[in-house]
Amino acid sequence: MTAPALPAPHLHTVQVHDIAMACHEWRPELRGRTPTLFMVHATGFHARVWDQTIRRLPAWHIVAVDQRGHGRSGKSEISGWAPFGRDLAACAAALELNSLTGIGHSMGAHGLVQAAAYAPDRFERLMLIDPVIASPQAYHEPLPVFPDGMHPAARRRSRFASVQEMLERFGSRLPYRLFQPEALHDYCEHGVTASPDGQGVELACSPVTEASVYMTGRANVGIYASIRALDIPVQVVRAKLPTPERDPFDYSFSPTWPELASEFRHGTDVHLAEHSHFVPMEDPERTAQLIRAFVPH
Repeated sequence: MTAPALPAPHLHTVQVHDIAMACHEWRPELRGRTPTLFMVHATGFHARVWDQTIRRLPAWHIVAVDQRGHGRSGKSEISGWAPFGRDLAACAAALELNSLTGIGHSMGAHGLVQAAAYAPDRFERLMLIDPVIASPQAYHEPLPVFPDGMHPAARRRSRFASVQEMLERFGSRLPYRLFQPEALHDYCEHGVTASPDGQGVELACSPVTEASVYMTGRANVGIYASIRALDIPVQVVRAKLPTPERDPFDYSFSPTWPELASEFRHGTDVHLAEHSHFVPMEDPERTAQLIRAFVPH
C-alpha cells in the first residue's frame, strides 16, 4: 500500500540557548488530541530524513527538529554531546509541547535520553533507535586520538553543483545505497543550503561539525545518570551487531551496548539483526510499524 503524500511542515524557529533551532511541525490540528511524536535525527542528518516514516504515521501530531549544527538550525562549535539534550528540552519548553513520545535515532536518541531527564514532565516514553550509547565503563576510557587531530569525516566533500549531482554521487555509495530511494532524496534535498558564492549547494552540516560530533561521543559521562533517572517506558531498538573484522569507520553496525535496555527502569529491547544502523532511512515502513506498536493511540 502506498503511503499518503506528506504536506510541507510548518517551520518554527525558536531561540534555544546560543542558537536558533529549526523545528518542523506536521498536523498541528492534532496537537493535544494525540500523543506528540518528537523526532530527532542522527549525526550529519536533519529533521526531514523522517519524512518517509512520517508519511506512514498519518494519525499523529509530529514535531521533528534540526539539532545544533545541522539542517536549518544555528551553527556552533561542538565540544560534547550534553548540549544536544539541553537543546531538546529547551525546544520542547519553547513550543509548549507535552505528552511527548521521543523518537530518536543514533546521536539523536542519546540526546533524547538527557532531554527526558531534564524535562520529565514533558516526556511520556522514548523509542531509541540504535542509540549511540556505549557501556558505562566506556565513558571513563580515553577518547580516541586521530593522526591528524580530526575524524576522517572532516575530509568529506561538502559542495555539489546541484542536489541532483549529490544524489548521483551518493546513490552508489555506502551507507546511502542502503536507503530507500525516497529517503535518500529527502536527505539530499533538505540536507544542503545554497553556497555563499552562488555556485551550487553545500552540506548544511559541515564536515567539521560532523567530525566534531563523532570525536566527542564518549565524552558525555552524565548519560548514565540520565538513564537511571528516567521513570518512563523506554524501548531500545538495535541494529546488526558489529563483527570483529569490521572497518571501525563503517557505521552500518550498531553502536549500542547490547545490555542497554536493562539499565532503564522500564526498558525493553528489540533487535533488528537484519537491518543496518540506518533503520529509519533504510526501512521507513518498519520504523513506522515499530512506532505504531509502541505508542498508545
